[in-house]
Amino acid sequence: MGYGLPAAIGVQQAHRDALVIDIAGEASIQMCMQEMSCAVQHNLPVKVFILNNEWMGMVRQWQQLLHGERYSHSYSEALPDFVKMAEAFGAKGIRCDDPAKLDAAIQEMIDHPGPVLFDCRVTKDENCFPMIPSGAGHHEMLLGDDGRDLGTAIDDEGRQLV
Repeated sequence: MGYGLPAAIGVQQAHRDALVIDIAGEASIQMCMQEMSCAVQHNLPVKVFILNNEWMGMVRQWQQLLHGERYSHSYSEALPDFVKMAEAFGAKGIRCDDPAKLDAAIQEMIDHPGPVLFDCRVTKDENCFPMIPSGAGHHEMLLGDDGRDLGTAIDDEGRQLV
């Protein structure tokens, strides 16, 4: 958590003409939000795309799937207004919570010549896969909502993957 924006700034500095997008959760970006000032100061057109479900997403997902839905300190009731925060740093802020408007909003983000903070509101209970449970190996990876691990996955030909 908190690695994406500083890493994206470094990549953008090294590749000034590249499109660099940090895909982050709202909790992750709050850990390093101050780095937007670096992007603005050095005119780095890095884009930050926040998947905002108002939870510490991976923590909530572990609590849901692996700890009997015992949620503890993973919901964010007091989030900042990310659009206003972007503007306070001198960057562009965009918010989208309507799937029908998402493509146009993403294009707006890409077309903007400077740094952008995009607050994309997503379903609060959507999970992110694949994931590896704490203490598990890569061969125990969870692939989806059905809870199948890699050892029981079936490919397009109907063969079991190992």
